[in-house]
Amino acid sequence: MTNLKTIDKIKNSLYPIATFLLILVIWQFAVDGCNIPQYILPSPTDIIGVFFKDYQNLSMHTIVTLKEAIIGFVVAILISLLMGIAMDFVPIFKKCFYPIMLVSQTIPTITIAPLLVIWFGFETLPKIIMVTMTCFFPILISFVDGIENIDKDYLNLFKTMNSGKLSTFIHLKFPMAMDKFFSGLKISATYAVMAATVAEWLGGTEGLGVYMVRSKSAYALDKVFASTILVVIFSLVFVGIIQAIRKIALRHNE
Repeated sequence: MTNLKTIDKIKNSLYPIATFLLILVIWQFAVDGCNIPQYILPSPTDIIGVFFKDYQNLSMHTIVTLKEAIIGFVVAILISLLMGIAMDFVPIFKKCFYPIMLVSQTIPTITIAPLLVIWFGFETLPKIIMVTMTCFFPILISFVDGIENIDKDYLNLFKTMNSGKLSTFIHLKFPMAMDKFFSGLKISATYAVMAATVAEWLGGTEGLGVYMVRSKSAYALDKVFASTILVVIFSLVFVGIIQAIRKIALRHNE
């Protein structure tokens, strides 16, 4: 039975891969056949070539962006956990700050990033803050939702055993909220590298966002595409890591 499921998964994954490869082939022939200039639309081979020709430059900027994304993401997780716990233990805290945080998510990133650059300079700090601000709310809202939607029968059971609020949280609420918590992590993981790149785009000296801006200004669209591919790849890697950690952490529930 397990082997059949594995075979089905492999078969299902072949469809999008084959479709993607077909798109690349059509793209390549279209660019070559129509003699489209590279500064308008580079071919897949031109984009792949960037990873070899400009490897050193790309790797340097990638490391900077990944550092910002990872630090900002970790800080977002810590803030979300602390705020979620505070909201559970002190309900007035949630009533005061939850609506404000909800409204803050409607503010466009493009308006926040320049302010962070003005306040904190062109170095790493404003990019980390940008990643943290982008990532923490999906994690927080998922965590809080997980805490609040625990079966009342479980809560009543803990009450009958005279379990205190702290004990109930540690042994019931926190473990039961982990599934929702990891769902929020997966959503935020897709934003982390992108948020760092956008912050660099709007003001910075290093990183993939800066690399994109410089390449765009030089009409080197093959480099723009290459850096965009890296953002996509590392975002998927982040999601894959979260998924792997989730399976290990929640395997007793599976």
